[in-house]
Amino acid sequence: MITDSRPAAPAPPRLRREVRHAGLVAALVLLALVGLVTRPDNFATSANLVGVLALASTIGVITVGMTFVIIGGGIDLSVGALMALASVWATTLATQSYGPAVMVLCAILVGTGAGLVNGLLISYGRLVPFIATLAMLVAARGLAQRMSDRRTQLVRPENDAIEALSTGRILGLPPVVFVFAAVAAAGWVLLNRTTFGRRTFAVGGNPEAARLAGIDVRRHTLLLYALSGLCCGIAAIIIMARTTTGSSTHGDLYELDAIAAVIIGGTLLTGGRGSLVGSILGVLVFTLITNLFILNGLQTSDQLIAKGAIIVAAVLLQRRGLRTPT
Repeated sequence: MITDSRPAAPAPPRLRREVRHAGLVAALVLLALVGLVTRPDNFATSANLVGVLALASTIGVITVGMTFVIIGGGIDLSVGALMALASVWATTLATQSYGPAVMVLCAILVGTGAGLVNGLLISYGRLVPFIATLAMLVAARGLAQRMSDRRTQLVRPENDAIEALSTGRILGLPPVVFVFAAVAAAGWVLLNRTTFGRRTFAVGGNPEAARLAGIDVRRHTLLLYALSGLCCGIAAIIIMARTTTGSSTHGDLYELDAIAAVIIGGTLLTGGRGSLVGSILGVLVFTLITNLFILNGLQTSDQLIAKGAIIVAAVLLQRRGLRTPT
């Protein structure tokens, strides 16, 4: 009797992605159950759920841009600092004197412009993404501190249209949640239904093969970092609406939260494969963890340890999933 000793073929990428998404949904359900058991009076309230979605909106918009960058084979450590810089620039007295529309435009232009600088340094200056964006992180924080003189800048009462993005309600939810939903939907279409998205996967998977196929890898890399900067500018608008301030301390460690959400969502750190839906689910997982720690009065240090453990576990699972039987 002859038996086939060949190893079983690995599961197709789409099946693995769906399994991962199902696992993240199960994690969300489990976290919700923990919240209902440990803090039944506080967790299930509408105010708490709205707060979770508002916090997820800020980090989630940044995560959309981070997903594109990592799928494209890069990394962006400057996103939190760019958000802070955009919020400070948009809330200076000079900018606020022109009204909320100019404040929004300023935040978007500052974020996109800084992202373009990252892209130029990486694609045309041939700097390693880690080094280029780390330098931008330090420089953007320093510039934000210099502009604000290390003070928190308040949104003036005449510009309360900014605050209304957080305090208003549409179908029971603040408008910032719909801003996040719109950015996520646009990002999904861009990644999965356009030539730009296909080129992003190609550049991240094999830059040389992408170049030989006729893709301008340097220009595409530049656009990826500009997109990440754009998302930082939009996140700055959300954080201004939520806090009615612009501050150089905004976005502290947001880059770690965004990268962690992308990783546990199934995107490879080496690029070429990823899922925006998984990244959004990752954002919700981390936001719920943060919320549960706050409600239960646990220390921030414990929260960081838990997040670190989740990141390590996600990377180990990625490596295991990439192994093929020999």
